[in-house]
Amino acid sequence: MALTLGSLNRATLSRQLLLERQHIGVVEAVARIGAIQAQEPASPYIALWNRVADFDPGELDRAFADRSIIKASLMRVTLHAVTAADHPLLHHAMQETLRGARLHDRRFKATGMSFAEAERIVELLRSYATEPRSNAEVAAWLADELGDAAHPGIWWALRQSASFIHARTGGPWSFGPRSAYVAAPEPTRTGDRVPALAHLVRRYLESFGPATARDIAAYGMLYAPTVRLGLDALGDELTTLEGPGRSPFFDLAGTTLPDEDVPAPPRLLPMWDSTLLAYKERSRMIPEPYRRMVIRANGDVLPTLLVDGFVAGVWRPVPDGIEARAIHPLDAQTWDALEGEARSARALLAGREPLAYGRYARWFPSVPAAEIRILGR
Repeated sequence: MALTLGSLNRATLSRQLLLERQHIGVVEAVARIGAIQAQEPASPYIALWNRVADFDPGELDRAFADRSIIKASLMRVTLHAVTAADHPLLHHAMQETLRGARLHDRRFKATGMSFAEAERIVELLRSYATEPRSNAEVAAWLADELGDAAHPGIWWALRQSASFIHARTGGPWSFGPRSAYVAAPEPTRTGDRVPALAHLVRRYLESFGPATARDIAAYGMLYAPTVRLGLDALGDELTTLEGPGRSPFFDLAGTTLPDEDVPAPPRLLPMWDSTLLAYKERSRMIPEPYRRMVIRANGDVLPTLLVDGFVAGVWRPVPDGIEARAIHPLDAQTWDALEGEARSARALLAGREPLAYGRYARWFPSVPAAEIRILGR
């Protein structure tokens, strides 16, 4: 039987733990959902609150502190939270993209540093960054090491492309506005990266499949031949399915798909939730007319209302509750369920940052709304 838009939606919700909150720890949850988009410090917490029953934000604090969950530049050259077990292989798989995006950027080219010299500096920096270092500390170190050849573009490129991760700095969500960096537990691997690409594709399909090769490429910002290397390496682990469009869908053999009519409870997804960005074809989660409403021209992805598995509006904390802007009319039962979610969300935010995402407030009035309610009062 061919996949439909509905079956793809439910498959994503199931693998992303959005059909029912699970009684599992945060490390297992991150392993299950593959990676959490982490540009905004609050987002990994809100993402896990949506997925983990009785979610304890302190558990995620501890996981970031002991680095069993790692925050680093990975897929699409953006910040993700992944397990310590996944990070080395994912980083190795992403090297072509990370290095290409940063070492070929004009800001690095302006430094005049060769790739060979950059590799030498990375090894020295890793020895220096065995404990967390701020950008100012690294700048001072580079000035001592390179003298007049020190340039801001060197660290800008290396901290995002080489084997460095974000160190916990405190604040309400473990990471404050001023970043600190530390050497990753394992250095960047060299040599054959096909096993790493196979790992990335396998983990992607476990967490987001079924999907097309173009979806996988969009998820990582990978070249099509690179994705093909990963798919070919999996061999008999894969099965091929038909679905919407002309491209074949890949999945792990033996994986069971949920019924497309299984109920999907409303959720309040965080900014940049991975489910909205993991596909080239995003209509499995975002109705096409709504895509530009919730994903802004500059790339900001607003916190969204998920209703019956699909984006139905946006939300934000306001002083007296959660402002929910529904793009299309919602029934009374749905509003009641969103009320319960909003009360729980306010409880999570209250002890951390009651007005999280406040600096993005300018976007919300421009989102068309059939109805606006303040929930969770």
